[in-house]
Amino acid sequence: MATGVTAHADVTTSFSQFKLQQAPFDIRYFIYTIKDKKTIIVESQGSRDKTYEDFMAAFPENDCRYGLIDLDFETVDGRPTSKLVFISWNPDTASIRPKMLFSGSKEAIKAALPGVGIHINATDFAELDMETSILPVVRKFVV
Repeated sequence: MATGVTAHADVTTSFSQFKLQQAPFDIRYFIYTIKDKKTIIVESQGSRDKTYEDFMAAFPENDCRYGLIDLDFETVDGRPTSKLVFISWNPDTASIRPKMLFSGSKEAIKAALPGVGIHINATDFAELDMETSILPVVRKFVV
């Protein structure tokens, strides 16, 4: 893409199984990073029993990451549901080079994760607050 960064084949393979909740990817979330300024890789993952708070805690305070979570929530009328949510974590406190690299490489990972319709950009932890930031966006995609 614009930065020459590409997604590793494991990103696409694990995502395909994650969408279907097939073992060993019947998990809650993935955290992705860029290795050697060339390749997007899976940095960590959270087991199915992890929460949204665990997902947020996996983002470093002063460095960029991408995250994908299978988010369980209730619709406005009280029905339980879930959606895949992609988050581009680009904190204001990160150095300028990683911010530029992650921003310019976002399309590469989005292309490796087909079918994820909810994309959120966050620059501080307040923008990751479940009640005030995430749920209002996610609920727009629920019929």
